[in-house]
Amino acid sequence: MIKVSDQAKSKVAQLMTEEGFNPETDYIRVGVKSGGCSGLEYVLKFDNVKNETDQVFEDNGLKVIVEKKSILYLAGTTLEYSGGLNGKGFVFNNPNAARTCGCGESFSL
Repeated sequence: MIKVSDQAKSKVAQLMTEEGFNPETDYIRVGVKSGGCSGLEYVLKFDNVKNETDQVFEDNGLKVIVEKKSILYLAGTTLEYSGGLNGKGFVFNNPNAARTCGCGESFSL
């Protein structure tokens, strides 16, 4: 469902620890919401609570939560991290996106 690249895993684990979360037991919450310049934008945050409407996926040693209403939009997506001078931070490589904005933070189907 949702893949996590090695670079993203390293950065997620670092940020989770800094924010008081445990990368081995807590979750990365990924979803979509209306907004952005292309119609839908990605949501990424850390969480330690799983809701009834959440589905949990595990990849690369991390647990990823996706709310059921976001699953169709995110199927096959890879969470990547690009650092450095020209890096964008976290990037969603989404095969379902027909169009993305220049910053890569929003998309449409």
